[in-house]
Amino acid sequence: MRLGFNEIWRGIDTLAKNKGLSVSGLAGAAGLNPTTFNKSKRVGADGKKRWPSTESVNKILEATDTSALDFLVMASGNNKVHLENPLPLLYASSAAEKGLFDEDGKPTASHYWDAIDFAGGIDENSYVLEIDDDKSLPLYRKGDRLVISPSCECRSGDRVAVMTKNGLLFRELKRKTARQTELQSLTSDEVTVIPENEIVWIAKIMWVSQ
Repeated sequence: MRLGFNEIWRGIDTLAKNKGLSVSGLAGAAGLNPTTFNKSKRVGADGKKRWPSTESVNKILEATDTSALDFLVMASGNNKVHLENPLPLLYASSAAEKGLFDEDGKPTASHYWDAIDFAGGIDENSYVLEIDDDKSLPLYRKGDRLVISPSCECRSGDRVAVMTKNGLLFRELKRKTARQTELQSLTSDEVTVIPENEIVWIAKIMWVSQ
C-alpha cells in the first residue's frame, strides 16, 4: 500500500467517524486548532495539496489510542493491510557513512542495508532508521524505529531527519529558505540555523515505532 495524499486524509476522516466525531472534534480532542483537518484547508487557493503534519497525525493517534497500523488500515479503505516488500533498515549510528544515500536522501548500496517487514510502505523510497545509541535521548531510545520518506514534501512543523556534513539530526522543521534552514529541537526551545550548503538532505519522519 502506498500512503499518499488521498490515503492520509481518508485515514483521518475514517478515524473521526469511527470515534463518533467530526474532523473538527477530532482535532479539538487532540489539542489542535479545530480547523486543522477541515476539508476546505486540504487544497490551497493555488491548487497545491496541503498535507497534514506528522505531529498533528501523531497527536490524534495518541488522543484516540490508535496504533499506526490501525491508522494504515483506515487509510487503505480495506479491512486489512497486506505486507508488501520489506523496507530497507539501517542503524541510525551508521547513517552518516558515505555511499548509503543518494543526493536526495534515498537508500543506495543495498548490500549495507538490512530489511524489515512493515505493514504498508509509505512510498517506494521509504526506509527505516533504527536507533542504536543514546544520542537521541530523551526523545528516541535504543530500539525505536523511524520510518523515513525522502519523497514526501517537508513542511514547517514536520519532524524530519536531517543529514548534514557533520552527521544526522532529528529535528522539527521550523523554516527553510534558499540560504538556510531553521530547525527546532524536539526536546527544548533551542533553534539551530544551518546554512544550505551544510545540508546534504532532509527527509520527513512519517512514523515512529516506540
